[in-house]
Amino acid sequence: MKQLLYLSLVTLFVAACSNPSAIQMPQETQTYSFLVGTYTDTVDQGINFLKFNPEENLFEVQLLAPDVQNPSYVIASKNSKLVFALEESAGVSGGDVLSFNLNLAKDSLELIAKQSSYGNHPCYLALSPDESLLTVGNYSGGNLSIYSVQEDGNFTYLQTVQHEGKSVNEARQEGPHVHSTVFNPKGDRLLVADLGTDKIYNYKVSGNEAEPLSLLAEFPVTPGDGPRHMKFSEDGESVFVVQEMSATLEIYSFMEDKLELKQRLSLLDEGFTGQVGAAEVRLSSDGKNVYVSNRGEANTISVFSKNESGEFERIQNISSGGVMPRNFIVTKDGKYLLAAHQSSNDIVVFERNPETGELTITDWKVTLNKPVYLFQLTD
Repeated sequence: MKQLLYLSLVTLFVAACSNPSAIQMPQETQTYSFLVGTYTDTVDQGINFLKFNPEENLFEVQLLAPDVQNPSYVIASKNSKLVFALEESAGVSGGDVLSFNLNLAKDSLELIAKQSSYGNHPCYLALSPDESLLTVGNYSGGNLSIYSVQEDGNFTYLQTVQHEGKSVNEARQEGPHVHSTVFNPKGDRLLVADLGTDKIYNYKVSGNEAEPLSLLAEFPVTPGDGPRHMKFSEDGESVFVVQEMSATLEIYSFMEDKLELKQRLSLLDEGFTGQVGAAEVRLSSDGKNVYVSNRGEANTISVFSKNESGEFERIQNISSGGVMPRNFIVTKDGKYLLAAHQSSNDIVVFERNPETGELTITDWKVTLNKPVYLFQLTD
């Protein structure tokens, strides 16, 4: 009897190997996890956690950390164990910068430390590539601060750098407004976009804790542009800059500490005359596509593709699927783009064509109060 059972199992195994479709192996499904920064109206709002699994038709959001005031920018360490956020507020010593322990098993955040940003309305955070330094850009304060970061998530204040000056738009550029602080891939340079002065600043990053940042150069942009967010190419030799007030994407080479303009590309369709507010820029992981959001009366996402000559050209302008797409993110595998809408209080999902980079909106949508930043966590 045992011999007969053994032969039957062998026969079944051989048959299955000759016909692989006979065995249906369970397929692992991909769950994407994100931190969501928001603007808050009540104490029971704050930092959120978003899960998206297209195979299981799962798209849900839950509150991780209530009673955090206007955590409009939230990032995490490479291992997703530490989270850094800001409170976009004003006070005697500015807003605040916070660090947390993230427990994905319990979907919880535990506060580690909280310090002043030393400038009003902090709006941007960046970790150096080795995660030893943290910078914050203070919009209303017109300055940036830098901290040293310990392995346990505590951080120590090192320096604040104050910008001076103004530009041509009296309503928006009456003084400096630091909007982003971006490390190059090597971590030895920090580029700072200042909407108020119409300049991009290049700082040297050193190991000198008394003065970790020292200014190397200032690069003026077209008056009235209002530089906002930036992204480096993977090799650090190109910089993609969103000009908020003119709704343009500018592409610079960055060699030997010099920014040289290579391309200036409009986000606007021909004949558009409404209000604009270009916001975020993202690159696909293969470097072939650049994506930029535009708010105001446009509410679009522009898709740029690299052509055979190595230059970028706009191939698509698509509705963002909501109102005021302040921020969006392309998933690390390049399959999806998620757009967060501050005014329509929702996040929507687009499918991304891996060949062209073009976007197609889906039916996935989740509602929450004023989502304004998305950060994808490590799986």
